[in-house]
Amino acid sequence: MKGSRGPAKGLDSQAVDWLLASDEPGIRMQARRDVLGQKVSIPADEILAGPMVRRLLAGQKADGGFGGHPYHKWTGVHWRLVSLAELGAPAGTPAVIAALNRDLDWIVAAEAPTARMHIAGVQRVHASMHANSIACATRLGMARDERVRRLVGWLVETQWADGGWNCDRDPRAHHSSIYESVLAMGALADFARATSDADAAQASRRAAEFFLTHHVYKSHTTGQPGHPKWLKLRYPEYWHYDYLHGLVMLMRAGALPDARAQDALDMLRQQRQPDGRWVPAGAQYWRGTTGTYGDPAGWSATSASQMLTLNALRVLRAGESAAAQ
Repeated sequence: MKGSRGPAKGLDSQAVDWLLASDEPGIRMQARRDVLGQKVSIPADEILAGPMVRRLLAGQKADGGFGGHPYHKWTGVHWRLVSLAELGAPAGTPAVIAALNRDLDWIVAAEAPTARMHIAGVQRVHASMHANSIACATRLGMARDERVRRLVGWLVETQWADGGWNCDRDPRAHHSSIYESVLAMGALADFARATSDADAAQASRRAAEFFLTHHVYKSHTTGQPGHPKWLKLRYPEYWHYDYLHGLVMLMRAGALPDARAQDALDMLRQQRQPDGRWVPAGAQYWRGTTGTYGDPAGWSATSASQMLTLNALRVLRAGESAAAQ
């Protein structure tokens, strides 16, 4: 983001001060850059020294992974990379490159066209998996890798007519999946910005229209929330969905402001706490730091709230003129 927005005021100021006191240098850096609009340059070693980033990279094996299947929830290299990218890990560092290579080698082999499901006339793919790998590689400095381009091409090729994706094997499924589509929308936009790829940009815009047609969180048939869980904020979301996750990806897709997102933005403002922060609602998707659904980052209520607050402030700035449209 260019320029400076000047000092934050009121509740924003309280929230920003809290983010700037985070133990995680990457969170502090992103708050300064994305909320305050400052030009920020932080040494890579400082961000890598952050406690959560250190935990995510601890125990890395010679092949770049961390033992076990790359997609193991949530200790596999695939999911570690998602958190590393969100925490502002620096591009180009040896440990990050090794992790990306392990993830890309795996997913390109696992998700090759020969593995696609052709059911009822449409291709059903694990778009969220493709998207995570594309987004991480792009944000961590490997957008021009041939494996990333291949994944992008597969996503573009398998996009459904309504603008999204779906991996449902049920032949009756004819509507794109919110869960499969949200990450793809953001990842393709990230890739398009990094490479000027027109096909990726167009696919991201089509996906954004899919979400805006649904007003971010509503059923296209009833106009009511598509699922009660979508109204409760959580972090990390992993492959799950809530309306803030949708807004973040719409922001990355350059689709905000838009009047169709206004209800979601209003709800976001209403869920703000008196101290200016946003907090998780409902049970989180991780269980400790090891085992199935253990997350080695060591997410806590505090760190999850910091990322929710950072994302909420980013989104509100992107959508602040939506009401005028």
